[in-house]
Amino acid sequence: MPEQFENEPVPVLPDRPEDGHKGTFGKVLIIGGSSGMSGAVCLSSVSALRTGSGLVTAAVPRSIQAIVAGYEPCVMTTGLEVDADGHLINVPRDRVEALLAGKDAIAIGPGLGQSAAVRDLVAIILETCRVPLVLDADALNVSADSGLLEKRNKSAACIITPHPGEFSRLTRQNISIDDDTRIAMAADFAQSHQLTVVLKGPRTVVTNGERLFINTTGNSGMATAGSGDVLTGIVVSLLGQRMESFEAAALGVNAHGRAGNIAASELGPRGMIASDLLTALPKAWEQMESCQATL
Repeated sequence: MPEQFENEPVPVLPDRPEDGHKGTFGKVLIIGGSSGMSGAVCLSSVSALRTGSGLVTAAVPRSIQAIVAGYEPCVMTTGLEVDADGHLINVPRDRVEALLAGKDAIAIGPGLGQSAAVRDLVAIILETCRVPLVLDADALNVSADSGLLEKRNKSAACIITPHPGEFSRLTRQNISIDDDTRIAMAADFAQSHQLTVVLKGPRTVVTNGERLFINTTGNSGMATAGSGDVLTGIVVSLLGQRMESFEAAALGVNAHGRAGNIAASELGPRGMIASDLLTALPKAWEQMESCQATL
């Protein structure tokens, strides 16, 4: 880890050629959802589309597939087998490999739950995934309890997006609110595990152990259920558009906060909900493209 970090600027948006097609802009898979938590994977999937992905597939327990499919017709869905109570059961390795085939980036975790079947699914993905991967929410929680990150296939880029509680479980340490300490802890973890950490908070820290981005966009209205799921979709979309992992994370965090600021300017922070970020995302990208064009 460098003795002193220099905070990096907001990365440049990925190119969007006029002659591009769905494959050009990335095919992403988001694995998540459970009974009572279908909204998480819906938010992630739509935010990936709103970030420019060519194709988004949500892999969800079959018991909630109709709900997810009905939320947004532009999201493709595939059902995972469940028991009589609608809970996810073990997904065979060959089924996981078929899900991953042809995808440019993967996200797993939003609303997925923390059952033994989820733990086994996360373990298989960490071992077999060879494209960029985002671990969020319940995927992080089961990884913390089972030490799964140590078994990850490190040939693929990986981004983790913990809030302080999740990061505390991963590191087994209390997380300081002091910026310098948060940066040092995130950088140490990123370097030792060869991944990028997005440590969420009022000044979200993004680091791969060598580079640092501290975000300054966003507001208190984003402290609401589902906001992190929107961020997961943004980041996996940028990975699918072939951005390098640190830059995808930094750009995604900044755009997420910009969308939050746009929503707050129109609705006020008190009454905002996470789906308002989905509406604001296209305006956030337009703002960022305009700023980039003047450089």
